[in-house]
Amino acid sequence: MDSQEIGKHPVVQKLKSWDGQSVADVIEFRGETTVIVPAAQILRVCQFLATESSLRFTFLSDLTPVDRFPLEPRFELNYHLLSIENKQRVRLRVKLPGKDPAIPSVTPVWPTANWHEREAFDLFGIRFPGHPDLTRILMPDEWEGYPLRKDYPTEGIR
Repeated sequence: MDSQEIGKHPVVQKLKSWDGQSVADVIEFRGETTVIVPAAQILRVCQFLATESSLRFTFLSDLTPVDRFPLEPRFELNYHLLSIENKQRVRLRVKLPGKDPAIPSVTPVWPTANWHEREAFDLFGIRFPGHPDLTRILMPDEWEGYPLRKDYPTEGIR
């Protein structure tokens, strides 16, 4: 898809007409559309995508963190959304800094984000202000560090 066709994607068009600042960039690769969203806008964008009658992205199928160490911004969060009603998929990507990575929780929009965000916190150390119970989900409570970060020692913290 060329850049003109990407701009015609219905989700991208809706987002740009709703708020031009909500779309930092768009990537089309192998038939999948990824919308790069500024971190400060993520909650608003998610609320819009879930409630806009012509879109209705009512299902957050996955939330995937990526550690790009040593690059900065270090972290990416990929929100995989599905509109069952309209048979559409879209991915939202947010970039976060390596120092104190935090982004507003989307649990008010999709309650399933609860466990996804807890997992990202537990394994990568990404915080989600506004989350109802941001505690470890896989690692023991006394565990030190975040084991899926690329700079985490392979032998564990000693």
